[in-house]
Amino acid sequence: MHTTIQITGTLEQILEEAVEGGLAKTKTEALRMGVLELNNRYHLLERSQEDELAVKKMQRLDKDIREKKRKLLDEDTALGKYR
Repeated sequence: MHTTIQITGTLEQILEEAVEGGLAKTKTEALRMGVLELNNRYHLLERSQEDELAVKKMQRLDKDIREKKRKLLDEDTALGKYR
């Protein structure tokens, strides 16, 4: 789902602080973290639903890999510059 929203004032400052403080890399990531925390606190999506969504995502990733839309890296390639 792609959504465009306008955030100003206090909410904008909170997102900026989350990024500047290193809690999130981007404001979008900070928003995602907030949505996940809503679920953790209020149990809006039950675990079985979360698991089902995770399985569907993994199936999409597997399909993308088979169709060469995504590429898997071996350990040496992925970690090469960090070793």
